[in-house]
Amino acid sequence: MSSGQPVSERRVVANVLRGSLGNLIEWYDWYVYTAFSVYFAKTFFPQGDSTAQLLSTAAVFAVGFLMRPLGGWLLGRYADRFGRRAALTLSVTVMAAGSLLIALTPGHHRIGVAAPTLLLAARLLQGLSVGGEYATSATYLSEVAAPGRRGYYSSFQYVTLVGGQLVALAVQIVLQQLLTDTQMTDWGWRVPFAVGALGAIIVMLLRRGMDESAAFEAQTVPENPSRTASSETRGSLRVLVRYPRECLLVVGLTLGGTIAFYTYTTYMQKFMINTSGIAKPTVAWINFLALLVFVVLQPLAGALSDRVGRRALLLFFGIAGTLGTVPLMTVLGHTRNPLAAFALMMLALIVITGYTSINAVVKAELFPTRVRALGVGLPYALTAALFGGTAETLALRLKQIGHESWFFWYVSAAIAISLLTYWFMRETSHRSPLDDTDPATHPARAHS
Repeated sequence: MSSGQPVSERRVVANVLRGSLGNLIEWYDWYVYTAFSVYFAKTFFPQGDSTAQLLSTAAVFAVGFLMRPLGGWLLGRYADRFGRRAALTLSVTVMAAGSLLIALTPGHHRIGVAAPTLLLAARLLQGLSVGGEYATSATYLSEVAAPGRRGYYSSFQYVTLVGGQLVALAVQIVLQQLLTDTQMTDWGWRVPFAVGALGAIIVMLLRRGMDESAAFEAQTVPENPSRTASSETRGSLRVLVRYPRECLLVVGLTLGGTIAFYTYTTYMQKFMINTSGIAKPTVAWINFLALLVFVVLQPLAGALSDRVGRRALLLFFGIAGTLGTVPLMTVLGHTRNPLAAFALMMLALIVITGYTSINAVVKAELFPTRVRALGVGLPYALTAALFGGTAETLALRLKQIGHESWFFWYVSAAIAISLLTYWFMRETSHRSPLDDTDPATHPARAHS
């Protein structure tokens, strides 16, 4: 297809689906860790009570986040220099290596301290991968979507992100039906990591056939010299520092959202088990059904943002999250009724949808093409590492010392800080740098 011809809706959908499938597998691999940590904690950390063991696995989960800024920098830079497709393929390859390592690592009783050391190494690889995946996926989905539909199509980043978590929970539910609790603890938890490694390898091959985004192609092809950016400036920190306001906006946008997301999704499972006292299999079903509805909400909210703007949805999340987190978590901690627990979790997920459905496109709309992946990825990954990755560890530590309710106030305070960002920021869908290269006139280019 030549430049200047409109990109068909079918082609846009095909690009979004291929990009999103890899995103799903990446996040499946990431979330399998937290979904099955209640079973493999004893394998790697045999000493202490259940809360102490979960705290140890949560600490490794948090350390994995420390690699996300490095991944956001390295793979964001790689994506801006060599293309979104190449970076997405590389990130899923690294994820496959991490998952395979966890699946094959012997327990503490066989190799001693080497077991948690290898677990940590695997999570570092996965953190590196996810740090780059988020930035490049957000950039790619935003760039291949047509103007007026970017909110809708970019929302599929969280459809597949949460979809990965859903698949992890589905695998957990199936294994719980097929295996006893002892079998799950002994060896059953290794199965989902092996599945994830295989899935990542398959996606790696599929991503090699993806189309490159029009925006990236437009700045590199010789026939567009006015748009061409040199490889030395693409993905450069020296260029990124020229956008300090945009980088700070990404931090402010992310702070409350990342803490709330990990609280309302991944930590909620342990909270219902440890605090509410609901049985593990029941909690797995509550999480699965609530997240299934949550997935459906993402494109609906994304499409709504194309009509009313991004800022309106962010303000909804900021206000509702600031005022509602403490009472919601307090009530949930005192209920053992599965239906009530589901309703409360669903309410929390409706609130966070105001952030998750559009956060990718909002960040992509802040930066020019030559540093978009790096600009989205690095400040986001730094914020997610410092606050999102430590949320579960902090919550468990406060529970351990008898002050669990302090965590609820911490989450509310973080959302309130982000609310200030949403209140004073401009509407990003207006006069966006994404409009500098219109996908309707600069089609994605396929590569062999």
